[in-house]
Amino acid sequence: MSENVAVVTGANTGIGRATATELARNGATVVLACRSEAKTLPVLDDIKAQTGNDHVEFLALDLGDFDSIRAAAAQLLETGRSIDLLVNNAGVAGQRGMSKSGFEYTFGVNHVGHFLFTSLLLDRLVESGPSRIVNVSSGNHFAAKGIDFGAVRRPTRTFVGLHEYNVSKLANVCFTRKLVERVDAERVTVFTVNPGPVATDVWRRMPRPLYAVFKRTRKLKSPLEGAQPSLKAATARGIESINGTYFDDDCEPKPVSTYATAELADDLWRRSEEWVSPA
Repeated sequence: MSENVAVVTGANTGIGRATATELARNGATVVLACRSEAKTLPVLDDIKAQTGNDHVEFLALDLGDFDSIRAAAAQLLETGRSIDLLVNNAGVAGQRGMSKSGFEYTFGVNHVGHFLFTSLLLDRLVESGPSRIVNVSSGNHFAAKGIDFGAVRRPTRTFVGLHEYNVSKLANVCFTRKLVERVDAERVTVFTVNPGPVATDVWRRMPRPLYAVFKRTRKLKSPLEGAQPSLKAATARGIESINGTYFDDDCEPKPVSTYATAELADDLWRRSEEWVSPA
């Protein structure tokens, strides 16, 4: 991947960090798009030391803040470089409240932020083609029975935020479905992945007693194990013919939820365009 530029959101910890490390190990220029520079700079040094690849960079990106997203995309585009791979990995769970841009926090970060970031970079991805987009969803998307478009504009309703997380992951699947329809597959292919239950800090905001139960009742993978579906979708040869595929946590294709309908994907896309459109 020595000629490729890969952008990975939320790459300073967990699955994103493992994904960024393996892409760097394979020679890619890797941009770690993260909220905290202080937390990311030591990760850059570690990835460089592990892989011998010095082409590892930090990009300031807060997916809950439209201004930050637009500034990050502009900074990337101003370099004039190709963007050969975009891994929309960043995710939050167990957090309550509203994003700075006015959405239920988890939905705002996990879907709306990535929708805007991807939209702003899409022309460059097309120009750089053949390129790929990987959207990190979750098996939790099967638990969501649809998207309440009123609720996603209000603060988190449930105590732990699990329902809101499930809805955001269904939105990731619907986003992929619609993106496949809108982009020439000869230029950009799009995949969704489920990392499975992974021992990361994505649930770090969950109340400690509940998190203890969560960990005891699930066999958690390491971040590197959880990154395998992302890495397959990002790098495997010959999968362009199955554009739009959802790779489960065993790295095999799997049908998505029956609630991820064409109608819901259309509605979500239309609303998302309206939400992110500058006033």
